[in-house]
Amino acid sequence: MEAQLTRAEFQHAAQFIQARSKYQPAIGIILGSGLNALADQVARADHIAFGDIPHFPVSTVQGHSGELVIGELSGKTVLVMRGRAHYYEGNSMQQITLPIRAMRELGIGTLIVTNAAGGINENFRAGDLMLINDHINLVGMAGLNPLRGPNDDSLGPRFPDMTDAYDPALRDSARASARALGIALREGVYVMLAGPSFESPADVRFIRLIGADAVGMSTVPEVIVARHGLMRVLGLSLISNSLASGHAKVTHAEVLEAGEAAVPKMTSLIKAVIALEDVGKVA
Repeated sequence: MEAQLTRAEFQHAAQFIQARSKYQPAIGIILGSGLNALADQVARADHIAFGDIPHFPVSTVQGHSGELVIGELSGKTVLVMRGRAHYYEGNSMQQITLPIRAMRELGIGTLIVTNAAGGINENFRAGDLMLINDHINLVGMAGLNPLRGPNDDSLGPRFPDMTDAYDPALRDSARASARALGIALREGVYVMLAGPSFESPADVRFIRLIGADAVGMSTVPEVIVARHGLMRVLGLSLISNSLASGHAKVTHAEVLEAGEAAVPKMTSLIKAVIALEDVGKVA
């Protein structure tokens, strides 16, 4: 079994962050591939490189610049992760979710998680935004769950419920905000594969059959750990490419390009949701 991270390590990371920022953030935001520009809109921000934070995983992937941006956005105090580390980079499931544990130690009660995902639903097109209403933890079904190992009851329950992993009230807020902004917001189920290879045509046919609308290589472990810690979660996917035919080839450069094109929509939507009165409340 891989070495287990402990609450002392989560607290160490959180204390380092707290000592280098004047803020007490209430909302955490993780920015996926190509979506880093939202962090530029955080006002009066403190910047902390992932590599400087004790125990923090560092991303090696283009499009994940690897820093915390802590400051003010839409009238709320936020901690933004500009990028994330992934399981396929050689990290353990506990390592890639350590930032969520550190957020919880900082008192953050709401997590907004974003990603770039391939569109499985035949009605989805590149550049669409999808509200995640559920996920399929395909990697976790094979045993790679971030909660594997002894449970620390001070962090959360041994068997956390995933019935409403994506907070219903936050989803309502996202729908209302999208309508007000005139943004077409798709909805669907996100499935995680381990990566880093993109999906084969047979993979695509299989995951469509089991009920997936979009596929990616992140997010689900973060959501599991957030819910273990009783954080509220809102999930948003940028559909970076359509796999509806089962034969479309894709490159990481195309994923980043689609992210850049959709940044204004994603940024506007997240800012509108954050501006709502109760978004940052602790569960």
